[in-house]
Amino acid sequence: MAEDSEATKHGSGEAPAKGSNEAEASPTPPPPPASRLPSVSLNVWPPSQRTREAVIQHLIETLTSPSVLSKRYGVLSLDEASATGRLIEEEAFAAAAAAADVAHATSVDEEVEILQIYSKEISKRVIETVKKRGSSVDGAAKVTPTPADSDAPATAAGEEASSLESETPQA
Repeated sequence: MAEDSEATKHGSGEAPAKGSNEAEASPTPPPPPASRLPSVSLNVWPPSQRTREAVIQHLIETLTSPSVLSKRYGVLSLDEASATGRLIEEEAFAAAAAAADVAHATSVDEEVEILQIYSKEISKRVIETVKKRGSSVDGAAKVTPTPADSDAPATAAGEEASSLESETPQA
C-alpha cells in the first residue's frame, strides 16, 4: 500500500523506480566536449569605438556642467567642450596606445594596466585644460561662474591651486 501512495503523489499509476526523481525523467543532453565550446576572449584594450564615443560624451558633459572643476575654472560652451573632449580623448588614446606598443600586452591584466593609463591620461588632460583655460582668461575673475558659485564660500586662490595639484598624479 505504501507503493500506492507513492504512485499517486507523482500523478501516474506506476511507482517510481528506486533512487530516481522527477528531474531524471526528462534527461538533459550532456554538455559538449571542451573542444566544441566556442572560444571566448575578453579584450579590454583597445576600447571599442562605441566606448570611446561614450567617453567623449562624458567629457563634454563634465566640461559643460556644474562640478568641482567648474566651480574653480568655469564651464565651457558646448562647442568648445565638444572639440576639447574629442582632443583630450584622442591624445589620451594615443598615449595609451604608445604604452601598449611598448608593453606588447598579451594578457587581460596587461590590457587593464593600459586601460588605466588611458583613464589617467584623460584625467590629467582635463585638469590641464581647465587650468590653462582658467589662467588664459586672466584668472578666476573672468571665469564663467556656475549657479553653484554664488553659494560657495570664498577661498584664497593659492589654496585652491595647491589642493588641486595635490590631487593630480605626478608622472
